[in-house]
Formats: sequence, C-alpha cells, structure tokens
Amino acid sequence: MGELVTGEAVALELRPARLPSRALAVLLDLAVAVAVYVAVTIALVASTSSLDGAAQTALTLATFVLVLVGGPIAVETLSHGRSLGKMACGLRVVRDDGGPIRFRHSLVRGLIGVIEILMTLGVIACIASLVSARGRRLGDVFAGTLVVRERVPSSSGGFMPPPPPWLAGRFSALDLSAVPDDLWLAVRQYLTRAGQLDSRVGWAMAERLAADVAARTGAPLPREVPPPAYLAAVLQERQAREARRAFGGASTGEGAAPVGPAAPGAPVAPVAPASIAPPPVPPGPAPGSPSVAPSHDRPEGSRYVPPGSRPGTGFVPPA
Repeated sequence: MGELVTGEAVALELRPARLPSRALAVLLDLAVAVAVYVAVTIALVASTSSLDGAAQTALTLATFVLVLVGGPIAVETLSHGRSLGKMACGLRVVRDDGGPIRFRHSLVRGLIGVIEILMTLGVIACIASLVSARGRRLGDVFAGTLVVRERVPSSSGGFMPPPPPWLAGRFSALDLSAVPDDLWLAVRQYLTRAGQLDSRVGWAMAERLAADVAARTGAPLPREVPPPAYLAAVLQERQAREARRAFGGASTGEGAAPVGPAAPGAPVAPVAPASIAPPPVPPGPAPGSPSVAPSHDRPEGSRYVPPGSRPGTGFVPPA
C-alpha cells in the first residue's frame, strides 16, 4: 500500500482503505441507520394513526430520506469524515489532497451512495472499489474524496529539524488554541519531509501553512522569519505547552516564559549595571615604619633584615 501524496507532493502517513474494512464500516453504519429508522417509523405510526394512507406514506418517505440519506451526510459533515462505522474500523474520509471534507463532499457521496449501496445492495460499490487502484467507490470519484486508514503501524518518521536558536521563546505569547489538529498534522508532516521536497514546492507549502497558522493565531506572520523556521518554532512552542500541562510545569515553572536570545529588531530591555566592588587593597606599612620589600624581590630562603639593623662585619673603609 502506498502513502497518500497531497497536491504539494507531501507524503502523508495515511494509507487508502481497502474493501474489507470499508464494507465492515458500511455495514455498521447501515445497522445503526436502520435501527434509528425503525424506531422513528414506529413512533410516527403510533402518533399519526389518525391520518389517512397518503399522509402516512409521505411521512414514511420523508423519514426514509432524512434518516437513511440525510443522517449519514450530516454525521460525516459534522465529524469531518468519521461516521460510527468508520470510527470503529479506524477509517476517515478525506479529500484527494488529504484535507478534511466539507458538506458538498458528504452530499455527493451520500446521494450517489443511495444508488450504489442501498438500491443495488452494494454491488456497484464493491465492483468500483475492486477496480479502483485506491479502493474508491463511485461516490468518492465524483466527490473527489478518499477513505484512508488512521490506525497505521508506527514507522520511523523522518527527522524534524528544530527551530533556529534565535527564535527560542519568540512565540510564547501566541494563542494556539484556535489552530485545529489537522493543521498541526500538516505542519508536522511538512517539517518531517521538508528535505525530500523540491525547494520551490517546499517553500510554497511552507508559506501556505504558515499563513494558515498565522490566521488562526490572530498574529501576523513576521516578515523577518522564514516560513519553515516559523512553523518549526510554533510547533515547538505547542509541544512545550503540552509538556508543561502534562507535567504540571515542574521543570520550567508554570506560566514562566522561556528565555532565549532576542530576535533581530526586537526591543532590548535595559539591564541595570551590576555593582562591582573594588578589589581589596592590601594594608600598607604603618607610618614611620620601615618599608618592607616584596617577597618576590627577595631570594628564596633569605631572611629580610631591616635597614640600620645589619650586623657589623668589622670592616672599616680606608680613610
């Protein structure tokens, strides 16, 4: 099974789902939908027994459309491609480029699914999935979607470069709560495989991702910071915050901003000059006392004799 490759040539760690897992997910979804449909129908029949046959038939058709067609569409739209059956089987519906689906994708898949799944008992869907190289049915082909596996074996990921040292603590005040998980996944996948991309393609991908992250944080993208470095620094800041929440800020201190080198152009806070005490001055000789020669000027092992107290030698100079 090959990896899913986005339009920007970024390989994602997602693999297309095959027929057995997709069939099991569809059966689970149909079982839940049929159970809800039967319960709603029984409730409607009990509450509308006084209506005529035409009205009851119209209510039955409306219930069928709303529960068996509108229900899966609403669930896939609200859950971003994870229905109950797909959640149980570890599957998700995504776009061809790996992004999350929207209402129009779920609508096309649901309407075509009525024909290829409900009306033909899944025969058309099975044939299309077997013929397709990535296991897509007709609804996926027309909607531009793909069902992928989320539970994949852990593989040795690529090396994710750290941010530059001069960006340490630069984005500690950013509000990262509005950045969705799928955007973080895209950023992590880009940073992991940035070395495998063409330089122009990788730079364009970094610019797009950096603009998306900056739009979610509410702070403009700094012009002096390259997009790849910005993504690496913001992702490291998110991981540092998660670590502080997990470990209670025991090592770094809760709420304390990391200290790092100042960024170029950032204002530098004035630093108060440290009080430097003058070096201690050795006490000098008392007034009137004979000066003492330094120890390093005397030969080793000699004893100092003050002037005027030298012993007599008995030598008298000639007159």
